[in-house]
Amino acid sequence: MRQSSLVVVANRLPIDDSVAPDGACEWRRSPGGLVSALHPLLRQTPATWVGWAGGTGPAPVLPDVDGVHMRTVPLSADDLRDHYEGFANATLWPLYHDAVEQPEYHRRWWEAYQRVNQRFAEATAEAADPGAVVWVQDYHLQLVPGLLRELRPDLRIGFFLHVPFPPPELFMQLPRRAELLRGMLGADLIGFQRAQAAHNFAQLATKVLGLPATDRRIGVQDRVVRIGAYPVSIDTAEMAALAARPDVTARARRLRHDLGDPERVVLSLDRMDYTKGIEQRLKAYSELLASGDVKVRDTVLVQVAMPSRERVGQYQILRDRIEREVGRINGEFGRVGEPAIHYLTQPFDRAELAALYRVADVMAVTPLRDGMNLVAKEYVAARVDDTGALLLSEFAGAAAELDRAYLVNPHDLEGLKQGLLSALRAGPTDLGDRMRAMRHHLHRHDIRAWARSYLSALDDTGSLLTRLSSSG
Repeated sequence: MRQSSLVVVANRLPIDDSVAPDGACEWRRSPGGLVSALHPLLRQTPATWVGWAGGTGPAPVLPDVDGVHMRTVPLSADDLRDHYEGFANATLWPLYHDAVEQPEYHRRWWEAYQRVNQRFAEATAEAADPGAVVWVQDYHLQLVPGLLRELRPDLRIGFFLHVPFPPPELFMQLPRRAELLRGMLGADLIGFQRAQAAHNFAQLATKVLGLPATDRRIGVQDRVVRIGAYPVSIDTAEMAALAARPDVTARARRLRHDLGDPERVVLSLDRMDYTKGIEQRLKAYSELLASGDVKVRDTVLVQVAMPSRERVGQYQILRDRIEREVGRINGEFGRVGEPAIHYLTQPFDRAELAALYRVADVMAVTPLRDGMNLVAKEYVAARVDDTGALLLSEFAGAAAELDRAYLVNPHDLEGLKQGLLSALRAGPTDLGDRMRAMRHHLHRHDIRAWARSYLSALDDTGSLLTRLSSSG
């Protein structure tokens, strides 16, 4: 059985759902998200990725992808329903996103969460070399660090939370709050997107578990667990090079022509999720059309809303509401051959995404709450001519870094409308100054800088960091 000195543990394997007839697999690259963040690192640092391959039943044996070994963890239909759709995405997800939707609590879900986390921990223990570095990812697997420490105390264990971590008054609602905290505290290093999240966690370690804690360290028996903010980033150079390719530039021109060559194109690119603020954004745009501040002939909105968790009832209801609202707006304000909103739900490959970023005069990223939002960073990286405007929610983690964006409170409809109008009406000098500043920041704080920062804190020997540096 193959073992690795670096093991990444995440809910999903980073591959497409189907294997080609020749047995080949490809990286599944969604806009933003975990795979886009870790893909450049793992291509340069041979490793094992432990995760679920999709589907139910026995775990398939998959080939390596770009030198990364794929170790599959099986999920049954009950596991999928109760662990993934239940505790992870109907209990933790809404709670961690400011309870935008009401979290649900069921004992059966918690039992499945424990069972699946144990399975992931056992698979990881088998995959890791003696003294290996293990990097556990996100809210689906918060018990894994503690379980893994019991199985393999020789490992260096890191845990990174990609979503927000809630304030104590919200987290305290969880019936199993102590167990979740203890699970995370099995790690040597716990990383969050923002410093406020680390502060929230430290407060809870003291309040719930009675542990001595600061915003940087927590005492757990004879160990010290370090915590801190390590904001995730993107492969800035890769996105810039892709956006500058002649075929992508030509595709962007064709897309603009297909949209009717409007003066301004507004783009929003989201997963279909109630945290993304899609309904608030559509309402603001509708009111700007009604007031005449935005005219269909001059400006078009392209709303991409890729399906997500379609078996979860809340998501089905959300999709129906959004599709009705898009239909209403197009029926009221569109013309023959000139819809007010171009609404798309299919996924796009990386080149098509880069072309969309090049087309968009304004990128509207206005989630109600988001851990980071890498789409905002990808848009900035793709604007190789230093044009374009980023309209960004104050409640996205990216706002702490991309502070030259047009920052808005998505809960404030009037503020959202004024922010969009400011972005649409800004002059080239202001736009250029803002975009250059954000691009400069991203070039200094790219995916490799994130990985170096985190791994240097986690890996005492520095061997993985040395390998990454020599590859970059």
